[in-house]
Amino acid sequence: MEGTNSELRVSRVYGFGGETSVPGDKSISHRSVMLAALAEGDSQIDGFLPSEDCLATLGAMQSLGVNIDILDETELGPVSLLVHGRGMEIALPSGDIDCGNSGTTMRLLSGILAGQDFTSRLTGDASLSQRPMNRVIKPLTGMGARIHAEGEGGSAPLLIRGGSLHGTTYELPVASAQVKSAILLAGLFAEGMTTVIQPVETRDHTERMLDLFQVETATDGKAISIIGGQKLQSCDFVVPGDISSAAFWLAAAAASPEARLKIHNVGLNPTRSGILDVLVGMGADISSVASSDGGGERIGDITVCGRGLSGIEISGGLVANIIDELPIIAVTAALADGTTVIRDAAELRVKETDRIAAVAKNLQAMGVDIEEFDDGMRICGGGSITWCCY
Repeated sequence: MEGTNSELRVSRVYGFGGETSVPGDKSISHRSVMLAALAEGDSQIDGFLPSEDCLATLGAMQSLGVNIDILDETELGPVSLLVHGRGMEIALPSGDIDCGNSGTTMRLLSGILAGQDFTSRLTGDASLSQRPMNRVIKPLTGMGARIHAEGEGGSAPLLIRGGSLHGTTYELPVASAQVKSAILLAGLFAEGMTTVIQPVETRDHTERMLDLFQVETATDGKAISIIGGQKLQSCDFVVPGDISSAAFWLAAAAASPEARLKIHNVGLNPTRSGILDVLVGMGADISSVASSDGGGERIGDITVCGRGLSGIEISGGLVANIIDELPIIAVTAALADGTTVIRDAAELRVKETDRIAAVAKNLQAMGVDIEEFDDGMRICGGGSITWCCY
């Protein structure tokens, strides 16, 4: 691979292998800082992901009066933090809270701010300001918060006047771990019980981490409940490697005959590991071994041996588990024999970009036969893939 700042040339690699690791999990990094900030006492977080989105959460909590020491950092940013928890009493911010491009920061923080007896304003960049926020505004206002979306169509900036929340039972119209988490976080500050009912199971990092901070939640089928007034207790933990980051390596190895790759210390949470099930369903040779249960999360090594893959159908409840990995799955499907159909993935339309349109456009530019649906796509694999320039 070679190039300049404006040009990047990539040459095909024939066969690869070895061992590697991936950066910390993005979803867990967000939640770790937020919950540690609400805990009583100090919490050390190792393996924090210094991405722009996670750094937006870090900055947001600091703007709310949370003292955070950086214990270790790389050229990309901090990877080890000591968070001095405020025990549920965050401070009135001096100005707007900038969420950058992070929808996770804005949605989860909305739940925390809904429980505060002051007015705050969440802002973001141009992209975030176009993303839907009504899905989190509706349940939080139903709990007693006053939230005004200043942008068009219920988008940011969000002006939040919180406090005096009451418990609620809310059935999610669309599976969303972010909305579920926002409601549960607001439930910490609410009087009585708050229950969220999911249409399908979504990633459960928030519930696992609440348990780690000694907050009790109860799960009954698709319903998760929390009783308000509980106090979080500080703890130390390690953020596992992000399986979404590992997915690119997993897919490349699975689709490359003779490849053998081992990825160390990856999060193996069953609500996130659907990428493994999909690749195995396509014919991949994949094995995983859990080596620890750190921070309430299963962590282990994944080994992939490359061989020929076949197309499959992906839909229903599995989609919520693999929503972030669907673009790389689509690329893998182009390399597989037969047809792959992805449905029930309309959520991809309202990410930072329209990921369905973006994937379809780029694969078509490389000669792949792909049909775009409102909620997914059909990819005909087995054909030749050609180079393209942008």
